[in-house]
Amino acid sequence: MKKKNLVMLSATLLTAIALAACSPSTDSSAENSETTPSSSIDLSQVELPQLDNEIKENESVVEITTSKGKITVKLFPDIAPKAVENFVTHAKDGYYDGTTFHRIIEEFMIQGGDPNGDGTGGESIWGEGFTVEKSNQLYHIRGALSMARAQALDSQGSQFFIVQNTQDMTKDLAIQFTPEKIIEAYKNGGFPSLDGEYTVFGQVIDGMDVVDEIAKVETGANDIPTEEVTIESMKVIQEAK
Repeated sequence: MKKKNLVMLSATLLTAIALAACSPSTDSSAENSETTPSSSIDLSQVELPQLDNEIKENESVVEITTSKGKITVKLFPDIAPKAVENFVTHAKDGYYDGTTFHRIIEEFMIQGGDPNGDGTGGESIWGEGFTVEKSNQLYHIRGALSMARAQALDSQGSQFFIVQNTQDMTKDLAIQFTPEKIIEAYKNGGFPSLDGEYTVFGQVIDGMDVVDEIAKVETGANDIPTEEVTIESMKVIQEAK
């Protein structure tokens, strides 16, 4: 099993991504959804849609067919509207078809969405980077679908990652600012240190066995898989109403 320090995400995994057209975003959705930890927030009343496999009318669903099998994710446009719109539009346009999971770190995540296939490419549907959308409803628990980015918060483009880690991560939590049910979820894996730094916009509801199989693929330098794992297609099963 590979053991990776979380610094990998910012130091060599995502900050090295040269996303196209990373000019500052003028969108205010991240500011509107950002949540500052506060003792005044009743965390027991916060809706946590990742923990519910039931598909709601206000959620979108995408089926990702890979060379290792199918992964189904549900998306949360009410909470991360720009990330969801970007992902769904790219999926419908076939943007991701034929791309690979170009960086894989077992017990961390699998990353894809780059048409260049090497972590240097990809752009948003707007042709420029957009900023992180923060929320106290979504977390980097096991199976979370999140946007990759370069160092700048407004550099999100097309690349994404799925959290695969299976280890108990509760020791890394700011318990007083984390809903009890999310604390329980982190016992099954995830990466809480990413919370608030990257946009969680979806959750795997079927196919985590496929994610785990992809994570086991042998890798070489810079966590590049020696066996190509391809996204054959993406199908939008449901669009939020």
